[in-house]
Amino acid sequence: MTLLVPSRPALIEAFTVPKGFGDQTLRDRRPDAIELLGGIPDPSVLPTAELAEATARVLAAPGAPSLQYSRTEGILALREWIAAREGVAVERVLITNGGFHGLALAVQIVLERGDLVAVDNPVFPLFLRGLELADARVLPIRVGVEGLDVDELASQLRDGARPAAVYTVPEFHNPSQSSLPTERRRELVALAERFGFVVFADDPYRELRFHGEPESVAPFHDSDHVIHVNTFTKTLGPGLRLGWVVLPERLVPDAVALRSRQDSHSSTFVQAVIAELLTSDAGLFDRVLGRARSLYRSRARALADALEAEAPGVFDVTVPDGGLFLWPRLNDEAIDADRLAADASAEGVEYQRGSFFASGPGTDADRHLRLAYGDTDEDDLRTAAARLARAVARQR
Repeated sequence: MTLLVPSRPALIEAFTVPKGFGDQTLRDRRPDAIELLGGIPDPSVLPTAELAEATARVLAAPGAPSLQYSRTEGILALREWIAAREGVAVERVLITNGGFHGLALAVQIVLERGDLVAVDNPVFPLFLRGLELADARVLPIRVGVEGLDVDELASQLRDGARPAAVYTVPEFHNPSQSSLPTERRRELVALAERFGFVVFADDPYRELRFHGEPESVAPFHDSDHVIHVNTFTKTLGPGLRLGWVVLPERLVPDAVALRSRQDSHSSTFVQAVIAELLTSDAGLFDRVLGRARSLYRSRARALADALEAEAPGVFDVTVPDGGLFLWPRLNDEAIDADRLAADASAEGVEYQRGSFFASGPGTDADRHLRLAYGDTDEDDLRTAAARLARAVARQR
């Protein structure tokens, strides 16, 4: 294992995160602006009362063990709960400080400086920042209605591309909201095993399915060529900064060695509280998910319906089966997408432009809008749709 610490700002040529992604200070905004910007869970579906009770019980434990150091891998009770839910051996579970930390560890464990990494196109842009840890080169692979285009990846491999890793969001892809079918997951893993790369499966939205049957994670867990990344960010709260990775057995020693040379371990206290929360009431997590799924299902439909009502025919909108975003496409090629974002801001609605998410050519991401609905109530979503329609009208 090579521990990668960049000595200079890394350059990912033509694939850097666009200026302004997630930056709330770039331009003046109306004080009443409705922000549909980030995948933020709604406070009403987070288990705040239960967290308070679990915290009190943890702090009342004799000797306050939650305020002491703990193991690099994470406290056993939490890892056992995750392992049981994931269907893997507990030895393969490493607790992290959220999902992005898991991705950063994967990058540093697997990649050598300058390695080629195949990534979603469009892509979750912040992952490209993670690749700066390795000065990585990027190979964009199209994402379609069934997630990462495994056929395109296979074609690139046949033509001689040799990525060290492939990054994808397999369930409710950010931003497109597509999901990689189980059979395609098997094909992706088979390619990884044949050509020797590691799949970074980034799965923070998996539990937020509100329609249809879940895809299987078994293809990821049954292979020693997949690092499966997940987090409590979207379900229990991003402020907890708590997630996990399921590692192949062969990579566990490297991951533990790397972590022990960084921050040693995630907060013992936060881990203890979440372990207490999840193990003291076996059905709590699923009840939390049930409330969240119902709320987000309603908000996704409300926003989609409002867009069609306020701007008929302007957008091609697919209501996803889960996740926290809509990914509508502008039907009218005469509408300038960048100008629309500026006009929408003037009207009082903020969103992420689709062009922010392209990792290379060959995608129509610039014709899309990414609209987040997780923490915005339905009245505000309808108001946002009306404001967006007024922004469209400015160009007509």
